[in-house]
Parts: sequence; structure tokens; C-alpha cells
Amino acid sequence: MKLSIIIPAFNEEDYLSATLDAIQLAEAQLRSRTGVNLEIIVVDNNSTDSTMAIALAKGATVVQEPTQSIARARNTGAKHATGDVLVFIDADVIVPPGLLEVIHAAMNDPACVGGGVDVEYRPRRAIIRVYLRLWRVLGRLLGMVQGATQFCRRNLFEELARYDETAWIGEDVDFYWAMRRQAKRTHGRVHLVKHPRVHASSRRFDRWPVWKTLLWTNPAFIALFRKKRRFWGAWYSKPVR
Repeated sequence: MKLSIIIPAFNEEDYLSATLDAIQLAEAQLRSRTGVNLEIIVVDNNSTDSTMAIALAKGATVVQEPTQSIARARNTGAKHATGDVLVFIDADVIVPPGLLEVIHAAMNDPACVGGGVDVEYRPRRAIIRVYLRLWRVLGRLLGMVQGATQFCRRNLFEELARYDETAWIGEDVDFYWAMRRQAKRTHGRVHLVKHPRVHASSRRFDRWPVWKTLLWTNPAFIALFRKKRRFWGAWYSKPVR
């Protein structure tokens, strides 16, 4: 089994280096214990900073995707991947040691079509920490798993028609739900990794006023406007997520 790590990145010079360092540490542990091969692909989504230079300096393969869209960047990375299992990791996410081993073990089960990894945020403000805990409860009830780290078999990714490029937000939840439906049809399963969790940047929660966080992460607001680019354009004029 070969794993392909796919990292969509737009102007992520402040975060990408730490993300790649953590992945490479987890990769070294995985290889020493299992002998599994792994490739790291950074998809430069029209960056204007040193994102590409950092990725190259860290030894990652860099591919270009000039059309601004995190879904399109993920899909482009998948096209260039050669692994049996695709692992999508956001450019501002820290992967804990041992996580790749957990994913590898899950995908060694032929019934497992893919899955996702639980996410930990560490915002500075107490009110946002409480709000995100409530979101975690809601997400568990609705079976929502974010795209900070998701994984699936390569053949399944092609069958599911990839991430929805018409959605500006929520494409990751859509994809996880599609994996669940496929697993149900084929009597397979998806695997949610609850421990260890990945650590995602809380930059937006720390920079935004509280009202903006409450509005832009409201499920009703997202459902109504997630395919309207004018509402999410700022996400693509600054580092994505």
C-alpha cells in the first residue's frame, strides 16, 4: 500500500513549514514500522508568497492549480497522486505522531473505504472555545467530518466524482457523507479517527469578531449560500481556512 499526502495551499508561508515537518516526522515513524511508501504533494493554488519555495525546500512534490478553489486544488492533487490511498491534509494542520499509522491500519481492512480525523482547535477566546465544543456535538449528531484531514481509497475517489468544485464551503462534509453512502451500498465502513486528533490553526476564529464567526459558521447560512462565491470571496483573497 502506498499513501499519497495531498496538501492544498494558497499563501500558506506562515504555516506550511510546520505542517510538512509534522507530516515528515509521522512519515518516518510509519516507514520504520511498516515499510510503507509515501509521497507528499503540495498543490500551489495560485500563491503569491513563498509557499511553493517552502514546499520544494522540504522535498515535497509541487503541482500548480491556478483556479482558486480548495476543492479544485484537492482534485488536482489527486490527479497527480500515485498512491493507493489518498490523504488530504490542510496546509495549516499539524499531524500528531502516529496518525499515519492509524490511517494505514484502518485502510488495511478491505471493508474500510476511507474516513476522516477529528479536529482540535485552540482559539484564544473562551466564548469561541465553548462555541466550537457545541459545534463538535452537532457535528457528531449529523455525521459531519471536516476536511482538515480526510482519506479514502483512490478508486473510491474516482467513483465519487471527487470534491464538489461548485461549493465554496462544505465540500469536505459533502465528500465524507458521499463516502458513508458508498460504504452503506457496498456493506463497507468509514473510519473516524477520534484519537489522535489533528491540530488545526485557529487563526480565523482569533481574528474575526465573534458575530462573524457565529454567522459564517452557522449551518443555515452555509446551507443557503455555500455555492455563492460572493459570500466566500475573502476566503480566497487571504489564506484559505
